[in-house]
Amino acid sequence: MPVSVDLDGLDGLSRSERIAVLRRRISGAAGPAAASPAAPVTSTAPVTSTAPVTSTATAPVLEPVPTAAQRPTRPVLPVPSALSALLPEGGLARGSVVAVSGAGSLLTGILASVTASGRHAAVIGMPRLGLLAAAEMGAQLHRLALVPNPGSDPVEVAAVLLDGIDLVVLGLGGSAVPPSRARAVVARARAKGATLVVTDGRWDGAELTLSARVDGYDGPGSGDRRGRGRVRAVRLGVEVQGRAIRPRTGRLVVASAGEGVEWSTARESGPTMTALSS
Repeated sequence: MPVSVDLDGLDGLSRSERIAVLRRRISGAAGPAAASPAAPVTSTAPVTSTAPVTSTATAPVLEPVPTAAQRPTRPVLPVPSALSALLPEGGLARGSVVAVSGAGSLLTGILASVTASGRHAAVIGMPRLGLLAAAEMGAQLHRLALVPNPGSDPVEVAAVLLDGIDLVVLGLGGSAVPPSRARAVVARARAKGATLVVTDGRWDGAELTLSARVDGYDGPGSGDRRGRGRVRAVRLGVEVQGRAIRPRTGRLVVASAGEGVEWSTARESGPTMTALSS
């Protein structure tokens, strides 16, 4: 079961005291590993050394400019394999802020991948998070801390949890975070090597923006039975935007597989029912 983090008793405490209290509460319920981020995962792109080349020749030696695949990569947190192909570093870079919007399956899949890899995540201000869907995607709920009601300052709660959690998801409840406040939290995430995902609100300056929409469903019959029968999969249209990349789009499928759920790249085959626009 996920860990429910109690915020009672934090009023009047200094920042360092609140950090210490929250660390004890999370580690006491989820185990000692929750108190510090797990070892990072690095993307699979090959890395070529960029150490300076020395030469005994009198003429200077110019190094070739490394290609995108050769540039050093940052540690990342894992995401569903079908989604990783759309991300510039194959996962969510540690020390970054990512904005996620649209279909909830996208965020649920990210939480499942991170906790299934042995890392810990916290979700703030999202009391209706689909825990059953996360478990079906492989999430390890004992590595997930929940703060459904963070009080009047959820951004401060997120900033505190960045000190000891690999992935912090912050539901903004439709509010906008001032740029000066956002920059301070971004700096904290970078310093701690944690990743912050923001959703349901406005956060200027996110390194990546991921949006998902439901494009259709697989499974309903064709012909006279078109639109009837059990839905076996949901098709998602996903768009990735970032400050340093061109927008990328892809179509993914979230499908039932045995007792769980699997992610894959969409293939144009089988009966498909198009989602109605809202």
